[in-house]
Amino acid sequence: MNYKISKPLLGAVAALSVLCGAATAADWRGWNIHVDGYPNTVAMDKFAELLADKTGGEITLQMFHGGTLGSQPDAVEQVRAGALEIGNFNLGPIGPIVAEANVVSLPFVFKDVPHMFRVLESDGGAAIAAGMAAKGLTPLAWYDAGARSFYNGEKAINTPADVQGMKVRVMNNDLFTGMISQLGGNPSPMAFAEVYQALKTGVVDGAENNWPSYESTGHFEVAGYYSLSQHLIIPECICVNTDTFNALSPEMQAAVTEAAQESAVLQRELWAAREAASREAVEAAGVVVNEIADKAPFQEAMGPVYEAYFETNPSLRSLVELIQATE
Repeated sequence: MNYKISKPLLGAVAALSVLCGAATAADWRGWNIHVDGYPNTVAMDKFAELLADKTGGEITLQMFHGGTLGSQPDAVEQVRAGALEIGNFNLGPIGPIVAEANVVSLPFVFKDVPHMFRVLESDGGAAIAAGMAAKGLTPLAWYDAGARSFYNGEKAINTPADVQGMKVRVMNNDLFTGMISQLGGNPSPMAFAEVYQALKTGVVDGAENNWPSYESTGHFEVAGYYSLSQHLIIPECICVNTDTFNALSPEMQAAVTEAAQESAVLQRELWAAREAASREAVEAAGVVVNEIADKAPFQEAMGPVYEAYFETNPSLRSLVELIQATE
């Protein structure tokens, strides 16, 4: 028996087909503060390429670099709310939102960069990731952001006494402002884009950051002393909106995670090369670089910063101890 399909039914079937297609494909948007050519920018573009490949084109990602979609705090909130799907974020500004993520911002909590990655790829990292996911930010992979050290235009810093009275720009996080205060300095939180002019005009005496940021922003032109305190070793993440990620099938989740982690391998390789090139460039320009022979006085000065953190977050003392015990 032959059945005729009515035009309305055909239309309904066609509409359903379109809806099903829309449900299985996604066009994501991603945020990144860094400029063209920066290791993170190259790696995030690679992530977008890998994402399309590994998901068979079911998920595509359009990256917006250079902070064109807003500041980092704005973008963090956009990803948490689902207005953006992806962000490449430093964990520093995430700390005030996610207590577990704030532990990486404790001064001197990591021994060095390799130690940081060992922590992030173990139980400590899993605890941090769970805390972030609960706040709407699921980390897919960890990027290298090097170690942050002090720089200024006046003198080399070798002891905490050298920081006394100095106005130092930091990211807006109580741990960072507490760090400078415990060293006897005056913390000055401000937007990253404002730092060059602030250094040039004397609004601040110094700042702290990693080699590529110090070099690429031209901060070395107005702050020619770089002291290797390496007080903060804070990773960056590729973060996806938690609800968006949880809505994916297990197979898609695996593909997205794999793409992110492969991009992280590239980012770390590019970062190491960029870090070496940045140091070479600023030293050639006349920057005075000094190693700090004894960091113990700096570390000892951080006791009140840790205790203030534990007073607010008593349940996270065990996480910090786990990080410090990780070999």
